[in-house]
Amino acid sequence: MHKVYTITELTREFGISTRTLRFYEDEGLIQPERRGRTRLFRSADRRLIQEILRGRRIGFSIAEIREIIQVYKDPPGEAGQLRLLMRKVEEKRDDLRQKRKDIDETLSELDLVEETCLTRLAEIGVNT
Repeated sequence: MHKVYTITELTREFGISTRTLRFYEDEGLIQPERRGRTRLFRSADRRLIQEILRGRRIGFSIAEIREIIQVYKDPPGEAGQLRLLMRKVEEKRDDLRQKRKDIDETLSELDLVEETCLTRLAEIGVNT
């Protein structure tokens, strides 16, 4: 017999809201079984939720996550999904490296502005 999870069990386990799970369902990322108004999630749904949350934590958009999931479902299957995921990871890594460079440049510029202000304050005889 296959284990099923309720929406309450999954929200508690993952620390997310029912609204989040409903959003993922509305976006077509998960398809829980419906019994009346009750949603029942299979183990595969639970694993998929884990991966969706992981993707969100590392900065993937819902569209990117959807694309990765869809590649798994369609040919070329898992191999294609893994290649796509590696490409997306590299893109994310490049984005983060650029952001780090931008932040470092901004911090350097702020240091320069602060130094200029301190120099000028000293020139006009104001103690800091």
